[in-house]
Amino acid sequence: MGVAVLLCAMLPGCATVRTLDAAKPGAPLVYAGTRLDWYSLNGGCCPVDRFGAEAPKYAALDLPASALLDTLLLPFSLAAVLGISLGVTGGN
Repeated sequence: MGVAVLLCAMLPGCATVRTLDAAKPGAPLVYAGTRLDWYSLNGGCCPVDRFGAEAPKYAALDLPASALLDTLLLPFSLAAVLGISLGVTGGN
């Protein structure tokens, strides 16, 4: 299953990665990639307005990997929603 997460993270089409890159104010954070896939599969009209990112072309294929990656990132997304700073910073 770790391979699926790695492949999802490397693919520009991964819903979780797309929503993390979007950083749209007011967009869902908890299970955002999974929710974007589900939204797309159910005929959602405006993913960019709601999530700040386009849905992957093959949302049904992306859904399991996004769900797994969203689960692994759940502590970070919950902290962000609650306004808790974890002191995690980027590369430089």
